[in-house]
Amino acid sequence: MSVAHLEHVNFTVENSAKTAKKLVDLFDWKIRWQGLSLSGGYTYHVGNDDFYLAVFNRKEGQEARNDGNPYDRIGRLNHIGIVVDDLEAIETRIKKAGYKTFSHGDYEPGRRFYFYDDDGIEFEIISYAPAPTKQSAGFRAELKNIALAGMARN
Repeated sequence: MSVAHLEHVNFTVENSAKTAKKLVDLFDWKIRWQGLSLSGGYTYHVGNDDFYLAVFNRKEGQEARNDGNPYDRIGRLNHIGIVVDDLEAIETRIKKAGYKTFSHGDYEPGRRFYFYDDDGIEFEIISYAPAPTKQSAGFRAELKNIALAGMARN
């Protein structure tokens, strides 16, 4: 089994640019990405090559609705992102544990889906590995058979 690791934590702040600058200054991190995000808000990914904090702010002038949307509340954890090698295997395991997955996406920089745990915490599960195809799975099986045949001859 491959090792899973924490990739990022996403949370809402009043001013993402100010918070990002503070994090860069305090910890010698870098801004890995920045851009428009959910509901016209703005996000900075601040960290290093191994992890980052996703610092989100609502669209300027947008009032918090307090309708249960976690992205509307400043200082609230939005989701925890975990990188895995085999997205399909982990999703199968999560579903077998009784959780429903949603918001499947295949866009840069990787493939992903989300689920809520028993406490209502949202997890984003991400894989940067290429999506498996029937051809690649068949090719891998063929290579395995060739390798096994070669080992049997030795």
